[in-house]
Amino acid sequence: MSDHPLVRDTSTAHRPPVVVGVDGSEHGLRALEWALSTAEGSGSPLVVVHVRPEELQLGTARIESLGGAPELPDTVLNGVAAGMERRGPRVPVRYESLDGSVTDALAAVARGARLLVTGSRGRGGFASLLLGSTSRTLAASAPCPLVVVPHEARTAALGGGPGAGRVLMGLHPEESPDEVPAFAFEEAHHRGVPLEAVTAFRLPPPQGALLAAPSPALQVPPPLPLADDADELVRGAEREQEERLRPFAARRPDVELRPVVVPGDAAGRLVEGSRDAGLLVVGRHHRHRLGSLLVGSVAHAVLHEAHCPVAVVPPAPADRGGLVEEGP
Repeated sequence: MSDHPLVRDTSTAHRPPVVVGVDGSEHGLRALEWALSTAEGSGSPLVVVHVRPEELQLGTARIESLGGAPELPDTVLNGVAAGMERRGPRVPVRYESLDGSVTDALAAVARGARLLVTGSRGRGGFASLLLGSTSRTLAASAPCPLVVVPHEARTAALGGGPGAGRVLMGLHPEESPDEVPAFAFEEAHHRGVPLEAVTAFRLPPPQGALLAAPSPALQVPPPLPLADDADELVRGAEREQEERLRPFAARRPDVELRPVVVPGDAAGRLVEGSRDAGLLVVGRHHRHRLGSLLVGSVAHAVLHEAHCPVAVVPPAPADRGGLVEEGP
């Protein structure tokens, strides 16, 4: 159901919307701020969604079963709408009050959306948890890119404008779907910031090398020695990354691309780089043995540890092609 009308604007009404889930918590309000700034920066309409608590859904059903009057008001969404009206958003805004499970309802609204935005935790989540169950589930199932705004995100990162910091992308040249670099370039374009593409990989030990036994006193294994041909491996990875990014860079020549290829742990590198980034982009491309796509280890790590909002980008459905040939 919808409690508030869409603000009409013929220049933006037909663009894919930015969808944000709110629940009245501080985390939801941070997500709303980020989503509104992003929508205004890209000229996309904004859809604000609140899935009513189970007790409110049950109360409404009880009243209706008794032939009672209208359903109970959604005070959370009404409060958010009042605050937004005072602020005066520069893009169309629609408000949706929905029933059902939170993840199913948000996923349904987000079909065809440009983005789905959530906070890291919702109301009632344990303070010790870095990522709530809703965001965790949607990261593996959302039909569009999901952005999770962490509660500890810097104010600058929440702004979404030119001063918000670069877009940071984790790229595996062979595994990341085309949707990941396409999305990252578009976000850097709309924000007017550089795009840093990070490809990190582990080096094998030198051929025939014997690893030393761990120290009995420390009980810590010694570090692996670097490969004899480390420089050659890095150069090869640089070529692979350049070839993979070339068509996307050609479509967005205004985006300053900063390629980075380094040996080491990809998740650790991205988490460290997120300290001064405005958005971190990773792909959802780990395939379960039953065929469904899950969140891979790198995406899982950055969702829990990154210092800026994280976008998890799904691949296109099997019946669709890549995004390289699409228009701007």
